[in-house]
Amino acid sequence: MPFEVLMTEDAARDLEEIYDYIARHGTQNSADHVLEKIEMALVSSSDSPLRGVYPPELAALGIREYREIFFKPYRIIYRIMEINVYILLIVDGPRDMQTLLGRRLLGS
Repeated sequence: MPFEVLMTEDAARDLEEIYDYIARHGTQNSADHVLEKIEMALVSSSDSPLRGVYPPELAALGIREYREIFFKPYRIIYRIMEINVYILLIVDGPRDMQTLLGRRLLGS
């Protein structure tokens, strides 16, 4: 049975900002392509959410309740809860992940 994929407001805002940035600094076609690929990754998490890996920044702290999948260079961080996959963060990989994960996921 597929899991339901739900996107938090923060993750939806992340996706919108990524799309807007690419459309503004690249082309509309490039922005559409990235959006389509990220959406495909999100859909795939419905069928097999356990395929994602533990984010190394969190795994190093012993935190294993979050997983991530990639559409390089983008990282999609999510959490599985019962029959739902909650998309929590969609971010360009090179960002300061330690600070971002701490603030967004751990509330610090």
